[in-house]
Amino acid sequence: MNIFQCNWGQTLSFFSVFVVALAAVFQYLENSETVEIPRMDLKAMEENYRQKNRTCFILGSSGETGKALLKEIVERNIFSKITLIGRRQLTFEDKAYENLVQKVVDFEKLEEYAEAFQGHDVGYCCLGTTKAKAGAEGFFRVDHDYVLKSAELAKAGGCSHFHLESSKGADKTSSFLYLKTKGQVEAEIGDLGFERFSVYRPAVLLVDRQESRPTEWMARTFLGAFSSMFPTAMSIPITSVARAMLANTLQDGEQKVEILENKAIYNLGNIGDKK
Repeated sequence: MNIFQCNWGQTLSFFSVFVVALAAVFQYLENSETVEIPRMDLKAMEENYRQKNRTCFILGSSGETGKALLKEIVERNIFSKITLIGRRQLTFEDKAYENLVQKVVDFEKLEEYAEAFQGHDVGYCCLGTTKAKAGAEGFFRVDHDYVLKSAELAKAGGCSHFHLESSKGADKTSSFLYLKTKGQVEAEIGDLGFERFSVYRPAVLLVDRQESRPTEWMARTFLGAFSSMFPTAMSIPITSVARAMLANTLQDGEQKVEILENKAIYNLGNIGDKK
């Protein structure tokens, strides 16, 4: 009995130390980014933007971020025309989506579909896959080649503001394929010379995917328990990313190339929350 009590006490002590240490790490990560929250009258900005008669396209609208972004765009009604560019036709039951324009393309032959990228003022790219799903070569082809070629065609087609969903830790010098690829495509699109290029680097996305990704599921389950106390330390709700992209569209950019890290996305997404 004494041995059991001793072992239980040691386990409890170890767990307590672990929780305290983990909380300290999350606290550090939560406060590692200093971000100023801009003042925004969102309704007035939406109305002003609506008067400009701008058009947009979305790449990756069938993915989780793309779906959340499309929902925000449709609900806010700030664009005169919305075009979805993808590899297949999507179906929608809600009548709010009935005026969408859809362009089906073959990403292996994008040069043949330059017309799909013409005449848009704003472009949103939420295109991406995983190494587990597509293999290393397939991942690079989608997250680098498809994304870069789409950006080139968008630039040639007159797009002035290009938004790219990237990833926290993106770095073209990284030894990790995922982060290196994200960093490379960021840099190469930046060199294209868009009037404005906005990069979003979210951490782990909190969303229930239809597609099963065991590693992400475990990460979301673990991080979800801490997200209320440390909302930007290592995760972010996917709706925050979508709302941040919309809110950022409405405001004038101070830089040609801007990179929004996780906390900046979260704060901007809160401003973009209509509720």
